[in-house]
Amino acid sequence: MSGSPAHLPPGGSFDPTAEGCASLGELWGRAWRTRPDRPQLHDPERGWLSCGEVEQASAERAARLARLGLAPGDRVLLSAESSADLVLAHIACLRMGLVVLPTNTAYGERELAHVLQDARPAAAILDDPARRELVAGLAPRVLRLDPALDGPTGPTPDLDVARPDAPALIGYTSGTTGRPKGAVLSHANCVAGAEALRRAWRWTADDRLLLALPLFHMHGLGVGLHGTLAAGASAVLYRGFRPDEILADIERFGATLFFGVPTMYHRLAAHPDAAALARLRLCVSGSAALPASLHATIERASGQRVLERYGMTETLMLVSNPYEGERRPGSVGLPLPGVELRLAGDPAEIQVRGANVFAGYWERPDANAEAFTADGWFRTGDLGERDDDGYLRIVGRAKELVISGGYNVYPREVEDVLREHPAIEDVAVVGEPSAEWGERVVAYVVAREPIALEALRRFVGDRLAPYKHPRALHPVAALPRNALGKVQKHRLSDGRVLPE
Repeated sequence: MSGSPAHLPPGGSFDPTAEGCASLGELWGRAWRTRPDRPQLHDPERGWLSCGEVEQASAERAARLARLGLAPGDRVLLSAESSADLVLAHIACLRMGLVVLPTNTAYGERELAHVLQDARPAAAILDDPARRELVAGLAPRVLRLDPALDGPTGPTPDLDVARPDAPALIGYTSGTTGRPKGAVLSHANCVAGAEALRRAWRWTADDRLLLALPLFHMHGLGVGLHGTLAAGASAVLYRGFRPDEILADIERFGATLFFGVPTMYHRLAAHPDAAALARLRLCVSGSAALPASLHATIERASGQRVLERYGMTETLMLVSNPYEGERRPGSVGLPLPGVELRLAGDPAEIQVRGANVFAGYWERPDANAEAFTADGWFRTGDLGERDDDGYLRIVGRAKELVISGGYNVYPREVEDVLREHPAIEDVAVVGEPSAEWGERVVAYVVAREPIALEALRRFVGDRLAPYKHPRALHPVAALPRNALGKVQKHRLSDGRVLPE
């Protein structure tokens, strides 16, 4: 099943491989040079930067990176709060052919160490001095830089000449094995993803996005930021999500777009000024399932029908409810332009291919062999079903991923940390539905002695990012296992304690 005509302007067809842009910088440069004086980025402290200023400032930062000895193909870890400096550093890296490793600012030492050891970046751009010291201890040879990239400049290197198949991003994800994998996205993948969304969501230079999503996550980075740059549009950056601020800024900035995760929409819907959402042209939800009840609550409060979509780190966006047409609660919609999707096997796994789909994981031939079918389709690991009109619904996950507040939580990783607690004999981590978080992390624990949830969370501490901490704890006598000794997580449910 290919992209639906419902996603396209009248009479339109779309081949993302024929757009004529080899690299992201080349794509973005068209908009910069067409309207150089148009506002593009609003920084919470610096105010507006125009398209021309973004182009010039990113070129200057590229010259500083080149003077430090960085060259095309080098990896650069980026981990910082949203700001114009972070965005300009990101753009500079991509324009000169560096490979960006977007890294969660909440990662603890263990998580950060894995990315450093696995990807072997030449430099790390960090806004937290303590984290720069941590990187110095973990990887002394890595250059440690502030997002402003202050320092002497040099000749401007060749810009915007990366080949389509050159790596642009390595986004770290993980399967149930608990060993994070780096999904390598090429410039062509990112160009195809941005162009598909520009067309499907009618994204134009007149749009203004309120971007409160973090820029280490593909939702904020690959969709929000890259999409804004591709359309020549503008974005207001935030360093955190505050419903009061977002709802007030819709009118203040003349915003037309807001992208968020269900947790954000839960808080917006509960706000007394939720009706302000009606002024937006489009609200998009992703990174976790949007409950149909929340979809209805938002519509009652504001008249806004949220558009839900579906994508992955490995593929960027795949499926979306239509901009024009019915947006069905509980469904993620129809394949985007350029995306082919099929359901295969029993249960039916969602499999995809297209110009937006990555070619493989960083230095993981074993994982690549498992991730793709013999005829070249990427196996998402998600289970789905389609209705008579072709709308896709996600019905489960073949892999035991938990998505809490829009962030991926891999049970094995949490279990490994919890097993280090001296009172814990055995543990299984699962997700359970949550109106606020989409899913919350729940630990079923076989303990040698009583242990309280807060004590367990303190034990985890900064070993894991806060969104990975258990939010509920159930003591059990034993974990249910099959004849081969594998834990049967489907038999675990909230509040159920196995008998002694």
